[in-house]
Amino acid sequence: MYNKVPANMNFVEREKNIEKFWEDEQIFKKSIDSRKQGPTYTFYDGPPTANGKPHIGHVLTRVIKDMIPRYRAMKGYMVPRKAGWDTHGLPVELEVEKMLGLDGKEQIEQYGLEPFIEHCKESVWKYKGMWERFSNTVGFWADMEHPYVTYHNSFIESEWWALKEIWNKGLLYKGFKIVPYCPRCGTPLSSHEVAQGYKDVKERSAIAKFPVKGEDAYILAWTTTPWTLPSNVALCVNPDETYVKVKMKEDGTVYYMAQALCDTVLGEGTYDVLETFVGKDLEYKEYEPLFDYAVATCEKQHKKAFYIVCDNYVTLTDGTGVVHIAPAFGEDDSKVGRKYDLPFVQLVDGKGEMTKETPWAGMFCKKADPEVLKALRESGLLFSAPVFEHSYPHCWRCDTPLIYYARESWFIKMTAVKDDLIRNNNTINWIPESIGKGRFGDWLENVQDWGVSRNRYWGTPLNIWECECGCQHAIGSQAELKSMSPNYTDVVKKYAKEMDQEANGEVELHRPFIDDVTITCPKCGKQMHRVPEVIDCWFDSGSMPFAQHHYPFENKELFEQQFPADFISEAVDQTRGWFYSLLAISTLIFNKAPYKNVIVLGHVQDENGQKMSKSKGNAVDPFDALQTYGADAIRWYFYINSAPWLPNRFHGKAVIEGQRRFMGTLWNTILCTLCEY
Repeated sequence: MYNKVPANMNFVEREKNIEKFWEDEQIFKKSIDSRKQGPTYTFYDGPPTANGKPHIGHVLTRVIKDMIPRYRAMKGYMVPRKAGWDTHGLPVELEVEKMLGLDGKEQIEQYGLEPFIEHCKESVWKYKGMWERFSNTVGFWADMEHPYVTYHNSFIESEWWALKEIWNKGLLYKGFKIVPYCPRCGTPLSSHEVAQGYKDVKERSAIAKFPVKGEDAYILAWTTTPWTLPSNVALCVNPDETYVKVKMKEDGTVYYMAQALCDTVLGEGTYDVLETFVGKDLEYKEYEPLFDYAVATCEKQHKKAFYIVCDNYVTLTDGTGVVHIAPAFGEDDSKVGRKYDLPFVQLVDGKGEMTKETPWAGMFCKKADPEVLKALRESGLLFSAPVFEHSYPHCWRCDTPLIYYARESWFIKMTAVKDDLIRNNNTINWIPESIGKGRFGDWLENVQDWGVSRNRYWGTPLNIWECECGCQHAIGSQAELKSMSPNYTDVVKKYAKEMDQEANGEVELHRPFIDDVTITCPKCGKQMHRVPEVIDCWFDSGSMPFAQHHYPFENKELFEQQFPADFISEAVDQTRGWFYSLLAISTLIFNKAPYKNVIVLGHVQDENGQKMSKSKGNAVDPFDALQTYGADAIRWYFYINSAPWLPNRFHGKAVIEGQRRFMGTLWNTILCTLCEY
């Protein structure tokens, strides 16, 4: 007997009944089990972070990620859909810091690493139930009873295996480089993380007057970062461009700068040209420093400073054609510094604060800009401070302005596999194609080495042990660690109560537990200690194709059956996030693309095409929307409103109209058809 079909249009109530029926009868599990003999169609689900709430954009990603697997299941395919949780990284640490009333790394270490890590574990499950209810309400089918969890030992061990494979290929290295650095979080970021945090800002730049040594003249040099001027050690010109020495008609002041920019900077008809040079002629010309804060450091290093150097990176599109050089704060500066063996002066500390050598000790460097400009103005060494509008990188997690900062970090040499990345990307069916060939393809053409280490706490520990003799060793498994460690069992006993039960009597692969494990140096026999860094959490999510199965330690056939994925989908912001980390790691380990088809989704906007945010008051609560309109109405709206890769404007009137015109018509048709019988 079939239940009587109601004539009312209460779609939300009927959806709840269907949801309960699916759950009670285990319909999703049956849909998998009944197709086990059919061909496999693999879907990878990008893992959400369970300590953040779902938003209306997640409805779009959920419904697209549900539609394709459902269609394939209807065609007879067995479609495994394993849910996962992204559990490591700064988002979790920042949430815990806020909860505990802590501010920064120093206070975390005073509080204690072990209890802090325990709070991180608890925090990652804060909204787990909410995510599960959300997914069920939307009608998103996935195996949430057996998810992969990126903080489990089994997942981390697979990552360690991958990192050792990369190490063995000579592609994991430690280098002293200029890195994008978040002073609030105290850690460098990778280039694909930086790409997610740019903001357009207006700031004061500086055209400073550097006194020429032995002349009554100045060199005009431009910078967009006045806070770096106290660390200046050189000025740079383009060796092939034309430069002039000019005298101002009004006051007789003499300046050196690029000829092509004189009218823009000085004003047309305001000066007379005294001499003309090519940039190379000015090389090694000396000047007096703007400040004396760096002088002592230069003298201690016994290196010459405060003279003109040459490099072709200097352009004449902005400024004066003369660039100030501070090798501690820029990749180009650092390169020029190595070329000329310039002193290394870093008058900003790891907190992003000016050091005691300056009058602004303890002040955040970006906030020191006005003070530096004021000091230059008072000393008569500021020509002008024009407002400069540009796109500046901010930390994608805490919103702090980043600084480019010289640090020793660990890198994966992605530049060595650039051609493989491009070739593998060309095998992927990108929808739309313009993302794969354009935005993503351009990213790969300019790929940089992956700054993979993080100077933080809650993350997958970097699996490198170092000895005082200089030996370094990468550990690739728990078994290898146990075989090389003389104190492994002691650490297990020491932290037996504190370590996660999932570790099953082994050392939990997290700080501080793993930090206590030493191994015997294979070269000198002394004890080796693990480096303190953890790794970029994007390496976690990019490792999920094999780490979710604890490959290669088990499930070898299952992994091979489900790799690569037939289909993945996320929003466009994952172009340089999950899409890239998946391809990067798969190329490094397997040299093949990890997915065959990808639908790149546009962002969900408000009805006026504006980005949704709580601060603007235009954010839509997804639970309210689902309760008001029902999942089917919202799903249908997202399917037909626009191509999924375009921005989607979400507003209630349009959803209701779609519900009335399609679902109402469909329901009435069903009722009329049944009435005939």
